[in-house]
Amino acid sequence: MPTNPYAWLDESLATIHRADWYRSVQTIHGRPGATVVLAGQEVINFASNDYLGLAGDQQLIVAATAAIEEFGTGSTGSRLLSGHRELHRELEEAIASTKQTEDALVFSSGYLANLGAITALVGKRDLILSDQYNHSSLKNGAILSGAKVVEYPHCDLAVLKTQLNWHRQNYRRCLILTDSVFSMDGDLCPIPALLDLADQFNCMLLVDEAHATGVLGKTGAGCVEHFGCTGKQLIQIGTLSKALGSLGGYVAGSNALIDFLRNRAPSWIYTTGLSPADTAAALAAVKIVQQEPQRRAQLWKNVHYLKNLLHQQLPNLKLLPSESPILCFQLPSATDALKAGKQLRDAGIFAPAIRPPTVSTSRIRISLMATHEPAHIDKLVAVLRRVLSSEC
Repeated sequence: MPTNPYAWLDESLATIHRADWYRSVQTIHGRPGATVVLAGQEVINFASNDYLGLAGDQQLIVAATAAIEEFGTGSTGSRLLSGHRELHRELEEAIASTKQTEDALVFSSGYLANLGAITALVGKRDLILSDQYNHSSLKNGAILSGAKVVEYPHCDLAVLKTQLNWHRQNYRRCLILTDSVFSMDGDLCPIPALLDLADQFNCMLLVDEAHATGVLGKTGAGCVEHFGCTGKQLIQIGTLSKALGSLGGYVAGSNALIDFLRNRAPSWIYTTGLSPADTAAALAAVKIVQQEPQRRAQLWKNVHYLKNLLHQQLPNLKLLPSESPILCFQLPSATDALKAGKQLRDAGIFAPAIRPPTVSTSRIRISLMATHEPAHIDKLVAVLRRVLSSEC
């Protein structure tokens, strides 16, 4: 019998180190942007989810500062007790208007939005079908719900339909879970086909628009808009912390859905409301997305420029399929990915290695921003050519 019940922690950490899975924080100095200072070195930032460059935008800073001056730094309690401000409702109405849904509900993080919605909507008598590559918040929400959870291979609708045929009739309710943009690959889920299956088998469909909000669709409303499915009955979840440059999460849908979640979503009911500063910054960002479409247009111009340059100068580079500002290429092992990431950083490029268990195969992940300049992208490709030629 071991004398120290915590001794296993050191052993587990040693295993993580041996597998090259160990992680530690990297301190960024100053405002976020297309270039940042990392450990005293200025690097071009291809590691950020700040797709529109709003996290350091002066308009958001002014809005957040004004909210602090008026309302203080914290919401002081849950929204149902002392933590609700009219600012929260303004943001929810702005999100619902953007998504063209009846209503929306703002949570203190996107992770909490997924946990709260999933655990409120299904329980022990129900079934969840979840894409294999879904974000951790979707997977953990499914586990916490107590429902029967069945994963289907990534975007494999044939297998999903087979699983529905096998399982659906045995459960009261069924919820299909999927990211809309898969954050570690960059590809999109087939929303129209998923809606067809949901209709056929009497299922709810929950789509996490975290990496699509502000980025995809004619008005930046996300993948649902991108695929022409606006107005369809489904549950849309997203975050305020990526293209919207703030913090928090949301659920958008019908009046009945949002009213139900206000009364049953534990991660909304029992959590302090989103801070005034974050709420005001997100509200300013939603308005910018609507009023300044040129930011989104510039982002996509940068995406196309990088793809064309890679095709011309690194024709043998095998990018994972992507229809988003996220571009990834795989490497044989975690060690190779760490080595490539270090070489990129030494050359002034911040594009980190992504390794298991976050993903099944190690890779370098590149994310584009509207504020990247052509010279930034040119340097990225030039450095990639040197780094990858040294790997051969």
